[in-house]
Amino acid sequence: MKTLSIAALAAAFLLAAAPVAGAQDHWRIDFENGAAFAGYNDVRIPGDSGSKFSLSGDLDSGTAYYWRARADLRVAPKHVVSALVAPLTLESSGRFNRPIAFAGRVFDAGIPVRSRYVFNSYRLTYRYEPVRNDTWTFGVGLTVKIRDAVIRLQSQGTSAEKKNVGGVPLVNFRLERRLGARTALLLEGDALAAPQGRAEDVFAGVLFHAGKRWSFKAGYRLLEGGADNDQVYTFALVHYLAAGVVVRF
Repeated sequence: MKTLSIAALAAAFLLAAAPVAGAQDHWRIDFENGAAFAGYNDVRIPGDSGSKFSLSGDLDSGTAYYWRARADLRVAPKHVVSALVAPLTLESSGRFNRPIAFAGRVFDAGIPVRSRYVFNSYRLTYRYEPVRNDTWTFGVGLTVKIRDAVIRLQSQGTSAEKKNVGGVPLVNFRLERRLGARTALLLEGDALAAPQGRAEDVFAGVLFHAGKRWSFKAGYRLLEGGADNDQVYTFALVHYLAAGVVVRF
């Protein structure tokens, strides 16, 4: 229900902007999916007194299917607004080799334990593209990101979780280099670092234009970041093998 509510708000935001563009309306729907797996995924909760452990090192973390969808609206020749829905769930299992204090509970060594790492992201973006020609497109803007995160541990008779919902601003960028009529290189993402933490979500890959309205994409995505404070310490690196389709109308 929460995901549908946020998606509905994002759609309403884009539809409200549509009349501004008039005859210049240009929609772009980008659906991406593929495989996601953790590089590092370090946790300590509470941040000042829990045990530090790794969901991908102390436990075995598997590869997960992921998807994400973005809707762009070009409201003027050099101005774009967009909404993104990007859910992510990674699961791990195994046994700790030492007792782990997590979110007010203690998980004993040698006992089978399962974990779930959820990091759902919802974003609204405005981007200004000062460079748009037959070879290059470059733009930079601002993203407002809402994260809906959960870290959960569960073993025999013991379970604990930490939820976190909050918003952060990010810098958005997009760089596209066309190599010909049908192929282009693409680098795009959202990123920002501050004393409270950092976040980077960057895609690098290839676009293949199959026609006037359809394109296909493939490449590598990196998601990295986290926070370090008294309540939570968590830093994760997630690798994505990405493929998708882009529709323009």
